[in-house]
Amino acid sequence: MNNQSATVKQPVLFIPHGAGPCFFMNWQPADTWDQMADFLTSTSNRLPERPKAILIVSAHWQTREFSITASKQPELIYDYAGFPEHTYQLTYPAAGAPVLAERIGNLLNDAGLNNTQDATRGFDHGVFIPLKLMFPNADIPVVQLSLRHDLDPEAHLMAGKAIAALRDEGVLIVGSGMSFHNMRGYGDEKFTAPSVAFDDWLTNTVAADADARFAALSDWSKAPHAIESHLLGSEEHLIPLMVVAGAAGTDQGQKVYSQQVMNTQISAFQFG
Repeated sequence: MNNQSATVKQPVLFIPHGAGPCFFMNWQPADTWDQMADFLTSTSNRLPERPKAILIVSAHWQTREFSITASKQPELIYDYAGFPEHTYQLTYPAAGAPVLAERIGNLLNDAGLNNTQDATRGFDHGVFIPLKLMFPNADIPVVQLSLRHDLDPEAHLMAGKAIAALRDEGVLIVGSGMSFHNMRGYGDEKFTAPSVAFDDWLTNTVAADADARFAALSDWSKAPHAIESHLLGSEEHLIPLMVVAGAAGTDQGQKVYSQQVMNTQISAFQFG
């Protein structure tokens, strides 16, 4: 057997995507996003091999049932407002992967999760902004999976379980959100301690065994300071973690990046 052709199982990642196009513009203080940018840029160093494709779940696409981008060449959606003009000229010409999109749909169907193929949807900023740092050459095919608009954590954990087999096929599964996302909390020192407490809970939870992790994430809103970190009904930046954790299988998770940004603790996690 020619082992050089063998595919290595990819890990799964939950990453922060920052604030709009923050990495590609001036900010005050100037170094606010530098550590996060450095983390995203170093992603490929933690992978066992170059991914054959990327499946990314962004906080910024919610649909009635799971939807999958099926275009051969998705456009970009500049779904942010009030930023410098040049940030609306950013490019990321990664190809889509309709065959992979169809396989994802079939895996979700097999798990009893209704879904649709969307041949017109482009990539939102939760996709192209971090990927410009992670894989700047845009030479790896990308498929985006939506969140379901009910934000049911167990359904998203089950979706992750359904697509876990893709990891063995060289597909890198990425959840793109923020571990803390309460707009009223950014820049407010009163939210520092609550964000740290919730971050500690997340860190312990992703490191737990699969069954305990599933149970805890399914009931995430009862965690310490959870509702201060993600307002109920607006927890879309946390839910990509559920898909990632479901796809992790029995792999243990660990924190791979953490810092305080605008007085709140922000982290990234990797499984496998």
